[in-house]
Parts: sequence; structure tokens; C-alpha cells
Amino acid sequence: MKVLFLEIDQEREWAVASLGSAFIGAFLRKHGHEAALLRISPDASISFICDSIARHSPQLLGVSLTSRQWLRAREVVEGIRQTLDIPVIAGGLHATFAPQTVLNAFGFDYVCLGEGELPMLELVNALEARPCTRISGLRNIQTASDQSIHAGRPELHPPIEPIDSLPFMARDLLDEKYGVVHMTTQRGCPYPCTYCAARSFSDLYGSYSTYGRRRSLPNVLEELHQIKAAGELNYVIFLDDTFTINHAWIDAFCEAYGKQLHIPFSLHARVETVNPEMLVRLANAGCAHITYGVESGSERVRREIMKRQAPNQVFREVFAATKDAGILVTANYIIGTPGETRHDIEQTFALHDELAPDDFGYFVFYPYPGTPLFNLCRDKGYLPDDYFELPANHRHSILTFPSLSSDDIDEFYARFTQVRTRDHLARFRQHTNLDDNDVSQQEALLTEQIERSASLG
Repeated sequence: MKVLFLEIDQEREWAVASLGSAFIGAFLRKHGHEAALLRISPDASISFICDSIARHSPQLLGVSLTSRQWLRAREVVEGIRQTLDIPVIAGGLHATFAPQTVLNAFGFDYVCLGEGELPMLELVNALEARPCTRISGLRNIQTASDQSIHAGRPELHPPIEPIDSLPFMARDLLDEKYGVVHMTTQRGCPYPCTYCAARSFSDLYGSYSTYGRRRSLPNVLEELHQIKAAGELNYVIFLDDTFTINHAWIDAFCEAYGKQLHIPFSLHARVETVNPEMLVRLANAGCAHITYGVESGSERVRREIMKRQAPNQVFREVFAATKDAGILVTANYIIGTPGETRHDIEQTFALHDELAPDDFGYFVFYPYPGTPLFNLCRDKGYLPDDYFELPANHRHSILTFPSLSSDDIDEFYARFTQVRTRDHLARFRQHTNLDDNDVSQQEALLTEQIERSASLG
């Protein structure tokens, strides 16, 4: 049976397609099925999409959904199903934590909750054995007619163990370019951040101790060696929520990766999981860039609202140590969190100037289904009734809460754009040898690019 995964781009094309599709596609191929990928550009017409799908002749369409993709995905699937009679299954975070919303939309037949490899294989096998039949009663799989919608959720498969038993991701389903590859070494996150669905995904299975698993180092290295042997391998992006959790694993990784590959790589870390010695080892192994989630300069907001305990001084020390190790550092910030005040955001700007990261991202808070802060916003009436009909972007807040107005949040978002422009122009002037006229032209172009990026969120 052939499954066609649809990658729904919105506003602009993403650099990489869904990792879930690449994992599931590889798993299906291992068991004798076919898998392919079709990217749906933001401006693609329904007729063009249907023609493209028809050329693949699939028997099942798969869509991995984030909340940001939901509105465009709903529009696309509705248009497809008005023309093509092909069943559709949705997976990913949005489908897992808002399954009724997805199944109530025209065109979606199935939702996969949680880890998708085993349930997708069972569904594909069942559809192949009984074509044109609505399949029900599978673990992790929910349909609009299932009583489980009202009773809670379907029974779940236990997490796949050992995780090394999974085939490597199907790289042709990732749409990677220029030898830049994306890797994950673990599933699950132990930290209780209230704005993030990663912990909620673990909690779906009971706890992180049940769901959290890390691949063995030989397994990770083998995949990288296979990629290198098959073609270009110029840069590795490790997408784990927190790459630096297990220090013993990191020590072994740095030694082996540095000797065997030493290809530049980037990762995500939390400041409380690194130290100067580890950062030096990472740099020697090839680490070129680390992204840290700062989120807020207010210790009160981080501690009381976000459930993050690291004080500002730890951020100052780790950012300095990261730079001393020769690693580029990016900070991420969130504004407009429920309970945040103007004073809290001013503290974020102040901490940013102290940290002086090489780059930073800034995002207006959006309450993702499945997270504790989503539940808080819903229970306190901060969410509008039609929140699933509103774009889930990181430029404007959809919330109404007493400590900040939407105008306040828009003001601070615009100010972050100005700060990012300021920081980029300062670095540009520091490293350029152009004359004044060329500098002025390049600065105007850079300013335009940053402002356009901010408008796209």
C-alpha cells in the first residue's frame, strides 16, 4: 500500500519536512509498504494539489499537524476530499491534543494520537486487507464515530523499545538541502515547562519515565556515517528539545563524534544542563551553535508561570561560557504569557542586553492544546470562543487577560524587531570593510529582511 505524506507549508516553506513522516515512512517501508512526500506550498491551488496527488496514486494521505498548520491543512484537506476519494489520517501535536477538532472537520477520517509507527502500520495493513472500509478499534487511532472520543482516548501502544530498533528516518521524506541534515537522538522531555507540548506528549503515556528514551551512541553515529556515505553531509542540526540532558552520553558523544566525523553541528540546550567544561568538549567536537530558551528576563515569570527555576545569573554565566568556548549562541524569548506585565517584559529586554547573544528569536505566546498554559487560558476565559478559527502565529496574541493588553504585546513585538535590527546592524558594521554608501545600502536591505521575517513570524 502507498501512503503519501502531505507537508503543509504556511506563509513560507519550512527548511525541513515533518520528522514524524520520515520516521513513519521508513517504518512502513521496512514492512513492505510505500511512502512518498508532497510539499504543499502556501499559494498552491486545490486543483494543482489534487493533480499532484493523483500522479502519486496513493491509497492513504497522511498529514502531520502543528497548530500553526491547522487552518491551512483544514482548507487543503477539504478541497482534496471534494475531488479525490482517498482516506486521510492526521498525526502530530495538534491532532494528538485536539483530536475532536480535527475529526469534526470535513475530510479527516482518522487521527493518530502519540507515537505513530506501530498504529500507522496496523492501519495500513487493515486498509490493505479491507479496502473501502472504515477501520476502527485500533490502538492510538481515533475516528469520528469512535465512542472513545467521548470516553477519553483510545488505548495506546507502549512506546517502542528499544528505540534503536526503529529504522533510520527516510531522508527523501525530509526534503533536506545542501548537505544540512536533521537528527534526533531521543524522544520525550523531562522538564515541566507549562508552555511546551513536549512534556505533555510524555504525560500522554503516563510519565517521562515511561516515554523518555535515548538512542545509543553507536546507533546515532551509524546513521550519520550512512548519510555521509550516501552523499553530502555538511552540517548537522540536532533537534532534541534538550540535547545536553545526560552528561555521560554527551561526554562519549563528543569524543566519538569529534574523532569520527567532526562535522559542524548545532543543538538546543538548557542553561542548567551545561557547564564550561562540557561546552569546551562540545566545541572541540564540532559544535558551532547552541540555542537556549531564555523565554523571559523576569525570574518571577519563569519560576511561577513557566515552571523554570534557573536564575538570571546562571544565564549570564552560561552565555559567557558558550561564547568563550567559541560557540555561537542564540536566545529565544516569549512575550505575552498570561500573568506577565509590562515590567516583566522590560526585564527581558534588560537581560537580553546583558546576554548579548549572537542572534535571538522572539515569539508572542500562543496557548498550544495539551499544555498546562492552554488549560489555564481556557479555564480563566482568556481564550476567545473561536480560537481554533484564528491563525496560530507568533506575531499577535489571541488572548485577553488583565495584566497586558493586545496593544501592549504588539508594541513590545515591534520593539523586539527594532532591537534585532539594531543588533544585526551593529555586527554588520563591526565586520564590514565596505565604504559608507555600500554600508548604507546593505543596512537598508538587512533592515527590510529582518522586518519581513518578523511579519511572517
